[in-house]
Amino acid sequence: MEWLIDGALSEPTPDGVLTALCQRLVAAGAPLWRAAVFVRTLHPDIMGRRFVWRLGEGTDIHDAPYATLDSADYNVSPVTAVLVSGEPFRRRLPGAASAGDMEILISLQRQGATDYLALPMTFTDGTVHIATWTTRAPDGFDRATVAALTAVTRALARVAEIRALRRTADNLLDVYVGRQAGARILAGKIRRGHAEEIHAAIWYSDMRGFTALSDRAPARDVVALLNDYFDCQAPAIARFGGEVLKYMGDGLLAVFPAAGDEMQAACRKALAAAEEARVAVAKLAGVRFGLALHVGEVLFGNIGGGGRLDFTCIGPAVNLAARIEKVAAKLGETVVASAAFAKLCPEGVRSLGEHPLAGIAAPQEVFALGGKP
Repeated sequence: MEWLIDGALSEPTPDGVLTALCQRLVAAGAPLWRAAVFVRTLHPDIMGRRFVWRLGEGTDIHDAPYATLDSADYNVSPVTAVLVSGEPFRRRLPGAASAGDMEILISLQRQGATDYLALPMTFTDGTVHIATWTTRAPDGFDRATVAALTAVTRALARVAEIRALRRTADNLLDVYVGRQAGARILAGKIRRGHAEEIHAAIWYSDMRGFTALSDRAPARDVVALLNDYFDCQAPAIARFGGEVLKYMGDGLLAVFPAAGDEMQAACRKALAAAEEARVAVAKLAGVRFGLALHVGEVLFGNIGGGGRLDFTCIGPAVNLAARIEKVAAKLGETVVASAAFAKLCPEGVRSLGEHPLAGIAAPQEVFALGGKP
């Protein structure tokens, strides 16, 4: 209890907290065989995380997608019963495995479990999460052990809430501003005007004919199409080490940061992601897009006013990428690049000649990548 009240500071990870807690309980005489903690979270794809400890095996972590809510096992599970009622659930397992019993109880009994105790973990905002404790002891949990586990679960709730809040902040920042930007924000780089120069390969893409499409199609269909369209790009960008900074209607701005002599490697990663995205978008019925790749120095930081900031990148290099993408649209090309990018990735490029760009003093040579569109 003292260890939990102090914040379980010796364990920096949530699975480490559960493992250490169970080891301490076993050392204190609790006949634990299995323990599980389920914490609901705020994430667009994941409804919660489940931590499962087994004696002699440590703790495993499982993410529960929102589809879990529609599964038959979830709707009749002890976890759901506790989450809905906020009350403890206990089942002595000998004789529990009947045809109509909960699948998890049947499974645990088949593995030798004799007693199952599910306890609510109530956070300070009133939300209910859950901890479950299971034993193989022939007589199950005695009264003193149940009381001890109940007390420990209340203390565990405080630690779980603190860790969950930090993870929620990480998740939301990753989702809404990006992984690297989120890390900078959590590190305290939140003052308006705070910015740093970074070298990066720059990705600027745009859907062809989106304005006309959005005018004639129902709004829900447009949103669904945009999600499918961005699903063709964002995973590829992340897979090759890039980061999406901003969605602008049907536009997407991303960077592949580089340091020192890593610029060529960053460009090759951007090019690989571009090819993957090009193939994926081509499979969407009636959708075409243009993508411009450039390389240069950008300012990465906080911009805004009135208490509302945006963590993004700006600079001449970003402007040039956006202007080059307009050339791709005019020429009917899919993936184009600046001369600076083509110099670092010269394989398979072909010059499209020099073109005047709005707001850019001198005409710029633009290169096509990946053959004819």
